Amino acid sequence: MCRYSYPYKPHYACFECRKTFKRRLLVDIDRGAVCTKGDTPYWEKEKPYSCPECGGIMANMGLDFESPKKNDLKAWNHMKDLYEVGITFHSCGCTGPGYIPRDKSSLIKLLEKNKQIYIKHLRFWKTRVEPETESEKNKDRKENGEFIAMLPSKFTTGTKKKRKTDIKKAIEYWGERVNNIDENIRRITVLK
Repeated sequence: MCRYSYPYKPHYACFECRKTFKRRLLVDIDRGAVCTKGDTPYWEKEKPYSCPECGGIMANMGLDFESPKKNDLKAWNHMKDLYEVGITFHSCGCTGPGYIPRDKSSLIKLLEKNKQIYIKHLRFWKTRVEPETESEKNKDRKENGEFIAMLPSKFTTGTKKKRKTDIKKAIEYWGERVNNIDENIRRITVLK
């Protein structure tokens, strides 16, 4: 791990104890540690960490997490809700983590908004007909670039000019995302 790539430490939270801790980095232990081009970032080779107080598994909340005051139960419960639906404070530190809902109603609105986007993508891929000619492909890139760009590259094969998309896997991918967000909305609504 490189001392220059990760200048500040990730925050871990225990929702039961309402405490946060920062994880030490390799450079904290080995001052001579240097990175190489192929080093795996810490978050990709991470293992679970136990809370020093209760022994429970701590949540990796990211570099930009600011914990609420210990006695603010409402804020801690909200942070737990955010974590459970996959919203954390991970970023490089330069631009921040993006929009973070401040309460349950704005969290549900965000999830509903994302669900509509996922449904739009699902509909696109369900009705998708791959273009055949070069002019059709050019037109398709201009008109449908948003949908094509949002699909992970593992669903496409071939070169840029002879790209083929596995439409069945694309439909499964967006269907899974819609189902996951429905499950998260149900979980948050039940906790309300």
